[in-house]
Formats: sequence, C-alpha cells, structure tokens
Amino acid sequence: MKGSLMVAVDKRTIEGPGCFSQEEGGGHGVAAPSPSMVRGACPSLSAPMQTGDGLLVRLRPSTPGLTVTQFRALAEAAGKHGNGLIEITARGNFQLRGMTAQSMAGLAADIDRARIVPESGVAIEVPPLDGVDPSQIADARALVDRLRRAIDALDPKPRLAAKLAIIVDGGGQLTLDELSADIRLKAIRSSDDTGLWTLAIAGTDATATPLAALPGEQVVAGVVTLLKALAEIGPRARGRDLDAASLRARFPALPNHARSAIGPAASPVGLIRLGDRRCVVGLRPSFGQIHARDLIRFLALAEAAGVSEIRTGPEHSLLLLGLPRERIESILAAAAACGFQTRADDPANYAIPCAGAGACASAHYATRQAAADLLEVGSGLLDGSLRVHLSGCIKGCAHPSAAMLTIVGAATGYAIVVNGSSSSEPVAYIGKEKLKSALSRLGELLRNNKAAGESARQCLKRLGRDAIATALRQG
Repeated sequence: MKGSLMVAVDKRTIEGPGCFSQEEGGGHGVAAPSPSMVRGACPSLSAPMQTGDGLLVRLRPSTPGLTVTQFRALAEAAGKHGNGLIEITARGNFQLRGMTAQSMAGLAADIDRARIVPESGVAIEVPPLDGVDPSQIADARALVDRLRRAIDALDPKPRLAAKLAIIVDGGGQLTLDELSADIRLKAIRSSDDTGLWTLAIAGTDATATPLAALPGEQVVAGVVTLLKALAEIGPRARGRDLDAASLRARFPALPNHARSAIGPAASPVGLIRLGDRRCVVGLRPSFGQIHARDLIRFLALAEAAGVSEIRTGPEHSLLLLGLPRERIESILAAAAACGFQTRADDPANYAIPCAGAGACASAHYATRQAAADLLEVGSGLLDGSLRVHLSGCIKGCAHPSAAMLTIVGAATGYAIVVNGSSSSEPVAYIGKEKLKSALSRLGELLRNNKAAGESARQCLKRLGRDAIATALRQG
C-alpha cells in the first residue's frame, strides 16, 4: 500500500500540508496523537489541534478532487468520530471538528480505507479547475510535480516554516489571486505570446513583490533558490523575510509587457462554463460550514444526478464536476435545501465568519450568529463589492488578508477595522451587547448616503473612516 495513510503516518501526516521538515519529532502510528497548541502548527491527522469543541483536523487530499464515494466516506467519518461539523477553509482545505484523542485512530483508519491520501510536504496550491478549464494558460499541476520532485531530491532537506505556502497558478477562470503566499508563480503571455511564469514573494497577487518572469525550464530552479534562501534565514522564515532586491539581481529582468488570463476571475459559487458543452457548479456551505448528515443527504442527490468528482475551491467553495446540464437546476435546488449557498450574488457569500465562540477556544463571540444578524439588518453592505470579515479573535483564520470591514472579538467587546486585517489598528471599539445595533446603524449610514450607481465599497470609501467609526459608536 505504498502512499497509503497508515504507512505514511510517522512522517507524511505528521508533517502535514505546509509542514516540510518540521522541527518537531514524529511518532509511530495514530493511536495517541498529540494535540497541538503551538501557534503556526498544522492540525493534521496525527497532530490535531485542541480547540473549543474538541480536536480539529485540517486535511487537503493529494488528488485534485474526491469521488462522491470518497466524499461520503469523509463525511461519515466526521460524524462517527467527531461532532459532524465539516468546514471548507478559505484556502480550500477540509476541517473536521470535535474529535477526541480516543477517536483519532478510527478517523485516520476510515480516511485511509477511503483511499484519501493527505498532501504532505511544502504546501503547494493550484487553482481548483486546473486541468479541466480550457482557458488556462499553462498546466500548473505538471509544474507542481516537477517542483515536488526537485524539493524531495534536495540534500540536506531545507527546514522551512510550518505554514509556508507556494501558489502555482496556470491561469483560467478561477484564480487564487486573493490568497496570500510566500512564493507565487503565475502563468502569463508575453508580448510575443511565449509562455512565461511570474515569480513573486510575500502576498496576494496584488501585493506580492515581483522578482522575475521565467520560462518553464527555469521555474523550478528559481523556486528552489528561494527555498534555500529561506532555509538559510531560519526555520521560521517566511516570504516577507526575503531580500527582494538582492534576489531580483539573480534573475532575468521582468518584461515590460506581459498579460495573464484574459477577463475577470469567475466567482467559485454558481455556474462556471467550461467551453460550449461542459460546466461546473460551485456551492458554498452556509458560512463555510456544514454538518455531515446534511452533506451525506446532498451527496446522495449529487451522485444520482451524475456528479463524478467534487473539488474544493477558494472562498470556502465546493465544485461539482460531471453534472449534465439538464440536471443543474434540480441539483441547485437540492443544494439550497441542504444548507448550501448556490448563487454568486447571494449576500451571504460576502459575510466571512470564523468558527466562533463555542467551536474555537480563542473566539470571543458567536461569529455565525453575527453574520446572520448582518444579513438581517445590514445586507446592503453585502452587494459583492466588499467582504465583511467576522473574526472571533485577532488571528483572522477565516480571512487572513485585508477586508473592507473586519469585526474582531475582544474580551470587552469588538474592535472594528476598516481596510485591514484582524490584527490591524481598529477605527472604533464597541461594547459587548451593541454589535447588532452597530451593524444596523452602519447599514442605515449606507442607505442614507449611497449615490445612484454607487457600490457599498465606493460609498464607504467616499465617506471615510471617521464617518464609519462615528456610525458604529452611535450604534
């Protein structure tokens, strides 16, 4: 059983996604996992993380997607060995909640029986439709395979940060532009229409620092150069610690004219067309979370409708492949009945809560209830032009990058951040019992000041931080 979970557990699953050559030592087997409380650690099958509702496991399969049978097995294992809550993270990972030390061995065994092999080593992420989207510029997974072989061949092995992430984006309709990464590769077409890969560090597509544009045969060596530079700095080094100026001098100059994929990125929720005949249906569990019993009920309907594969995507999404077009409307109705958001314009897509109090030991408030309150009293904010991040604490797990509006839980109430992340300086503080009224007041501010044709983001930007802070305090 080469590559199976049980065989690999003493190294592969202990390291987990993004945990290549960690400092922590490994054990053997999965009977007695060690819950991790270390900030920056990866909650994998053999190193689950202790949180408010038990042990948390994060899992990214090594395959692009799962069959319906595998997905059902995963859901059944979550219900049997945990509390049944399954989350899709912003980066498209599975999170299974509510396990105990005694139930972990059974969970690992069931996942192994389903032939779901967790990804291991350095976390390398590709867009979910790579390989099936005809609009993509280059084959990202082929490049990832070459890159992993090169990393595996390194001697000595580089000691890298546990959460170090690499994004390899071959272009196409669904991108990973809004996800932050330590190292970014993105396929582009130069002015002479030759294929190149941009190499950048530390940030999202918009904020990362570009270093070079490399032909395919030079890309792997370029990334290995950066990994070695990180290892030289130390095992906690991240992309932001690299010296961009000195590194840029080691690569060819960036071209003056280059373009990436044509057209805006599609929403991962709703119907995504792949040429004339094929399409993908994107769903989002309500606020990124679904119970195993609801998921199992939906999977039976999806299988009967002809779904052949399910992939996870950005923005907490699930992507259904193989669905005949004549079955799309019925499966969308079934998905909505099972607790999924099915429309790209659903206001709930733009409220991003973390697990919240009760589920997470660090959270100071019930974030999902706050998201429901926001939909009730301030849905005008959620027109698609901005996201509202409801973070139970300053860690910002559900949306690590900046948001137009972030509500951060604190011991005495809430900190409100405008155009920043959960750890940014807030513009206002509000008391524990005043959040819903503050959201209502903010919705009223928008209704009273929004000009014709103006988006919520444009209106709030025009009004400015002081007006937002005043409205929140009055709430």
